[in-house]
Amino acid sequence: MSDKLLFQSMSASDRYDLLRRIAIKNRREPFVFEKDIWVVQILKILFDAPFGKDLVFKGGTSLSKVYNAIRRFSEDLDVTYDIRAFAPDIVGDSEEAFPPNRSQEKRWTKTIRKRLEEWTREDACGVIEDGLVRAGFHASGFRTENDQVYITYEPMFEYPGFVRPEVKVEFGARSTGEPCVERPVKCDAADMVPKIVFPSTTLSAMVAERTFWEKATSMHVFCHRRRGRGNRLSRHWHDLVRLDDAGYGDKAFADRELALSVARHKSIFFPEKDTEGNRIDFEASVRGGLRLVPDGETYNLLADDYEAMVGADMLFNDPDTFENLMERCADIEARANKV
Repeated sequence: MSDKLLFQSMSASDRYDLLRRIAIKNRREPFVFEKDIWVVQILKILFDAPFGKDLVFKGGTSLSKVYNAIRRFSEDLDVTYDIRAFAPDIVGDSEEAFPPNRSQEKRWTKTIRKRLEEWTREDACGVIEDGLVRAGFHASGFRTENDQVYITYEPMFEYPGFVRPEVKVEFGARSTGEPCVERPVKCDAADMVPKIVFPSTTLSAMVAERTFWEKATSMHVFCHRRRGRGNRLSRHWHDLVRLDDAGYGDKAFADRELALSVARHKSIFFPEKDTEGNRIDFEASVRGGLRLVPDGETYNLLADDYEAMVGADMLFNDPDTFENLMERCADIEARANKV
């Protein structure tokens, strides 16, 4: 280890030259490697923290960093604080960590939301800030919004409008995060320059099958609401297709107990209404009523967002056309509903 050099201890010009060379060699934009380093360092800080043992890494970035299942640059972090550890006074002896009735649903949601916002502002943000300083990373700003922390930094490279020199960490505390597995996470540049030490960590990550159902049910909501913006949402359709390519679609279809658990959790903590104002039935969506392809104006909004993502070099290799992506999602929808 003595002959190796920490990336963050290098001079600014050496860091710039190194990432630029890596980017040219891999035919990718250098900002992708720069932001990835910040992402992994922040993950390391969170999962090395005293509360790290109760955290679970989830969402699109976990599919990229843990499972190597998606071919896109994923920039935001989605982390769940096990509700049993975060709010033991509320959960009590509940085996599934679900409220027993509708009145308790509202109480749990209200209490956890307020407590999580306070914890994010008073604890998590400070832990990240102190950890970056100790590790030798110089962030230019920190701010919190509800249950989210935003960490900004001075970029070495030009960033497209679709991507910002900022890492968003969004916390949740309304589920156990299970099932989950322990996995190593490292920077994309780590294997390319073995003499340089980049940030790395080992963490608990949600299994990809559960992420599949969480994304699928969110897409189902978008298709039924037929309103709102498609801004930064098309990534979910890309992710679902890539998960299916990696074999996680069939695994998710086979685990109906997991699908129903996700549906029940969303019904309790994240209820949604369709365009007519009717409550969306999540359980029906995983029992043969899943919808993944939008229509009308929502289809166009999603198409525009997808083109913006492609234009920002967020997708690696040769990206699918939007039409092909929708065809694949229609196939996934049919297979899910057939099962």
